[in-house]
Amino acid sequence: MTGLLEVIALHPADAKRATEGGADRIELVGTMEHDGLSPEPALVGQVTRATNLPVRVMLRLREGFSTDATEIVRLKQLISAYRDLGADGVVLGFLNSDTEVDLPVLREVIEDIDFGWTFHRAIDSSIWTDRAWRALQELPHLDQVLTAGSVRTVAEGLDELVARAKQNPFARKLIMAGGGLKAEHVPWLARAGVTAFHVGSSVRPTGSWKAYIDPELVRTWRRLVDDAVSRAAPS
Repeated sequence: MTGLLEVIALHPADAKRATEGGADRIELVGTMEHDGLSPEPALVGQVTRATNLPVRVMLRLREGFSTDATEIVRLKQLISAYRDLGADGVVLGFLNSDTEVDLPVLREVIEDIDFGWTFHRAIDSSIWTDRAWRALQELPHLDQVLTAGSVRTVAEGLDELVARAKQNPFARKLIMAGGGLKAEHVPWLARAGVTAFHVGSSVRPTGSWKAYIDPELVRTWRRLVDDAVSRAAPS
């Protein structure tokens, strides 16, 4: 049994190198400013032509996890443009002023979506995590939730992720662990039933976003994820 390895790419060269290293999917962001913002459509086309991997594109126009009516039209236009350019799906998530999952806004943004999408780390900033996970069950076509289990990194959220995966079948199926994920976290998560993992700076020399992805570092993660998931699979 193999796991899913998603790698953050910033440009076509990253996408090519992630593909060479054995990634399963690309998360494309236009910039890592504010932890990732939407790319221009032209970049999406360049990346989808550079790889045969599925590409999910960040849908986020500003710092934080809120949006408003003036942005919703733009967000929906971007979804349409990204799909036309070959993107497999999008990565998004919004919270309301009470820092709870903003279901009305999300339903409006994704109302025309008929493909899988990822709810990103907005969930880690929600005030009531249990309530947030219940809210996500109401959203159609959602098939992945990127989470560190904490507002910081997986190191601080590991116990939360492990407990949730063990106790909640819906969460276990959707969790994609990411956000400062380290190699030593993977076996613990795999044993809890997590099979999807997300990396970015850890597949770049010195961990710098200015460096291109190193295919050999991706291969290392590929072997790590597959070994951990295989060992954890029921015999």
